[in-house]
Amino acid sequence: MDFTLTEEQKMLKSMLRDFATKELEPVAAEIDEKAEFPAEQVKKIAELGLMGLTIPEEYGGEGKGMVDFCIAVEELARASAAAASYFRISLSLAIPPIAMFGTPEQKKRWLVPHAKGEKLACFGLTETGAGSDPAALETTATKKGNGYLLNGNKLFISIGAEADIATVFATLDKTQRHRGITAFVVEKGTPGFSVGKHENKMGFRGLSATELILQDCYVPEENRLGKEGEGFRVALQALDESRVTVGAEAVGIAQAAFEAAVAYAQERKQYGQRIANFQAIQWMLADMATQVEAARLLTLQAAFLHDRGLPYIKESAMAKLFASEISSFVTNKAIQIHGGYGYTRDYPVERFLRDAKLTEIYEGTSEMMRMTIARALVGKG
Repeated sequence: MDFTLTEEQKMLKSMLRDFATKELEPVAAEIDEKAEFPAEQVKKIAELGLMGLTIPEEYGGEGKGMVDFCIAVEELARASAAAASYFRISLSLAIPPIAMFGTPEQKKRWLVPHAKGEKLACFGLTETGAGSDPAALETTATKKGNGYLLNGNKLFISIGAEADIATVFATLDKTQRHRGITAFVVEKGTPGFSVGKHENKMGFRGLSATELILQDCYVPEENRLGKEGEGFRVALQALDESRVTVGAEAVGIAQAAFEAAVAYAQERKQYGQRIANFQAIQWMLADMATQVEAARLLTLQAAFLHDRGLPYIKESAMAKLFASEISSFVTNKAIQIHGGYGYTRDYPVERFLRDAKLTEIYEGTSEMMRMTIARALVGKG
């Protein structure tokens, strides 16, 4: 298995490293402090054509694969995880259901403007009682005429405040659990569809996480994705893809923390010499570098398998699990190397630690990833 980047991928990586360093990194702390939508930065990301990176060319996109996507996510997240997440979540989680299950008309209607950077999308699955168990969702879809009435509340929806369209999941029959779930696209401005509470989060503070409220929200039949009762499959396939990119996001955060730790260790002096000369610091840096590289390779392996149409669900779970947990490990060690300064907001490593933690939780907790991996190894029992 050869993970050597092509010349085109190397150019993509170099271009995005330069862009992110100049446009995202200088304002990352401000984005975190203000906890506001980084509209200008997201607009610049869209102007690069990234919002269509994996969308098929026939719908205005670049038609690139998961490896290219992971390269882009890592480089952007290294500079500003919050700003990068608008690109990652919209394109890797909310849009795939349309790309995989939409009709040609639906794809033209929603993929084309997304590829142009004109629209953002969110993924409306999580509810108060339906997080790790999506089959328990309570949002209902009731047939009415040539459409459906949606009623329910979604929770912790990333980009919920800014999204122009939402991929929403509701059940036609609660007694059927996952067999009753159906997927819909709900557009901003639809009567009965509104944004509720905004969560005040520990990390990723520039990324909105909101409640979505559906009150007798009428959605026409042409906004249904796939068949009735197919929504659970729609959601799981989208999550399997997106988890690979969460791995890349976690790697980007960890890479930023590692680079900050190396720079600080070479500048900071104690006992008349750089702390980088101390074996204790050197061993921490060695462990950090090894963990980051291992996480990157696991993520690339999952992306590689995905791009070749090979089974990758276990590898996707492994990539998210390992990369997210080493991201927390590496960012924690970066603070340790910075000492007291690392615990202040004068240095970015405390932000890296807060951001890293979310990657262990959203789009499937570490515990759920372990269950997925175990089932692939020994079955359900």
